[in-house]
Amino acid sequence: MSSAAVMNLAFMFGAMQVAKRIPFDEQPEYIIYARIAYATAQAICLLINYFCAWKVKKANDLTVLKYVEPKSPMSQEPGELVTTTHRDYDLQEISKATRGVMMGTLMVGVMHFYMGYTNPLVIQSILPIKNALESKHAQIWIWGKPATGDLKRPFKAAGGLFGAATGAQGGPQTDKKAIAEAEKAGGAKKEE
Repeated sequence: MSSAAVMNLAFMFGAMQVAKRIPFDEQPEYIIYARIAYATAQAICLLINYFCAWKVKKANDLTVLKYVEPKSPMSQEPGELVTTTHRDYDLQEISKATRGVMMGTLMVGVMHFYMGYTNPLVIQSILPIKNALESKHAQIWIWGKPATGDLKRPFKAAGGLFGAATGAQGGPQTDKKAIAEAEKAGGAKKEE
């Protein structure tokens, strides 16, 4: 398990303990404060993604990027060749992150308004901002880190809770042999 995953778990458990101690039943105005904090956090996440997308469009990096997108682990078929640019790839990744924020907002909204839970409002008021600021596209476009190592495109899939056991084989392949095999198999896919 990576140190970032351990930090996220520790933070989440700490936030859960804090959320349990907030007297939402005795002080109903605390629910309004929690809603405002949650809505503000989600807006900040969307602004971070918007800012990254703006920086990507401004940089307009049209460097060609080729990689082989892996098929499902149970499939015997070779992966599909993807040809895109750094600009389009980054915009696609930012779009995925934005959809993730929207889906998380929808889920917490259902949990809060339909099921009556208030603790997720507190927990999800801080963790998404932390994750957005630590994302790979934020590291490149906000913090100015070079796109090398872990930040090299295409981004490797996150290892999950069990580290390399789940993420190492499932990532995109960029080696010349895999690209040549995918081109030979005719599995080219053009990203726009």
